[in-house]
Amino acid sequence: MPSEITTSSYAEVQDAADPLAPLRDEFVGAESDLVYFDGNSLGRPLRVTGDRLRNFVDQSWGGRLIRGWDEGWYDLPLTVGDEIGRVCLGAAPGQTAVGDSTTVLLYKMVRAAVQARPGRNEIVIDSDNFPTDRYIVQGIADELGLPVRWIEVERSGGVSLADVEAVVGAQTAVVLLSQVAYRSGHLADTPAITEVVRGAGALVIWDVCHSVGSVPIELDAWGVDVAVGCTYKYLNGGPGAPAFAYVAERHQAEMRQPIQGWMGHADPFQMGPSYEPSGGMRRFLSGTPAVIGMLAMQDMLELIDRAGMDAVRAKSVDLTTYALDLADVMLAEHGVAVATPRDPGQRGGHVTLNHPKMREVVGSLWQRDVIPDYRDPGGLRIGLSPLSTSYAEVLAGMTAIRDALSAA
Repeated sequence: MPSEITTSSYAEVQDAADPLAPLRDEFVGAESDLVYFDGNSLGRPLRVTGDRLRNFVDQSWGGRLIRGWDEGWYDLPLTVGDEIGRVCLGAAPGQTAVGDSTTVLLYKMVRAAVQARPGRNEIVIDSDNFPTDRYIVQGIADELGLPVRWIEVERSGGVSLADVEAVVGAQTAVVLLSQVAYRSGHLADTPAITEVVRGAGALVIWDVCHSVGSVPIELDAWGVDVAVGCTYKYLNGGPGAPAFAYVAERHQAEMRQPIQGWMGHADPFQMGPSYEPSGGMRRFLSGTPAVIGMLAMQDMLELIDRAGMDAVRAKSVDLTTYALDLADVMLAEHGVAVATPRDPGQRGGHVTLNHPKMREVVGSLWQRDVIPDYRDPGGLRIGLSPLSTSYAEVLAGMTAIRDALSAA
């Protein structure tokens, strides 16, 4: 590996040649010396979002007050959902809705999917899926008296097609998997796995929290049944921004969600004595939508649409490849092991580096305005948000990691 990649001049050349580089100036804080390696946990806000929030307070909320519900707020979960579907999910209109947290939506989708497959009783999930996914599945299994079929995976990898083929069968009701593994960054073969699950007569639910806005997704073309994702990572919706759910149109009528609230009723303002689900994606809503929580993500969706998901993915691959190359040159001698697939076709938008002292290293880096995150056991995770991260920032961060390891 040429040592020139560790020079500031090399990083500057890469930034100068990057067609997406000018977009970085649209993010708050991008001009600072802070190195942000956590865009896969919480994205930077866009500068225009401040104006959107102020205008909402002064005009929409402050000026129109409750009239705002008749002037767009009521339909916002569906209109913003359709925009997420168009820009990031490869989903036709009428199949995506915004609302609730990822946890609540996962519960609703898994529970509804299980009941949509009567006579089948197994839920399949991998042993290293995100904790929330595993906890939700365990809770639903306990609630309904169902067995869970666990796929054992390596923490430095992820679920393979062969893994899924080995466990799905006549008793499989639902398979819940993450497109990008939260720990390793492994990118699953989503189309092939979806085909296998559907071929077994089960429903597949994809958690796209660590992929949406970073990895191109084609839910309709891949035949995906259900997907759930968050909006505060690569979609930059802000802390606590509501999640979204996709349900393929062919399944919407057969899936009855378990949290029956007034916003999912066929006629919510009738205030009737019993629950009758609405048609389409509205049936998956429960309570009053988080209107303020949907503001910031609209700005990011506009930016991703302007950049194009193919260009976003190309930049993501380049950034993660650069980080891995720097790790080989700068960190291997300190005993750092790469816990992320080397093949970019099997890698999402983040990189994990393992070392026994990484917990202490991350703590010291935060004190120096270098912000990665930590995942047990011994994993320093580098989340490289393509539109807000520069090559110079990657070099500065990797250099700081090397120095922190030397001092540890």
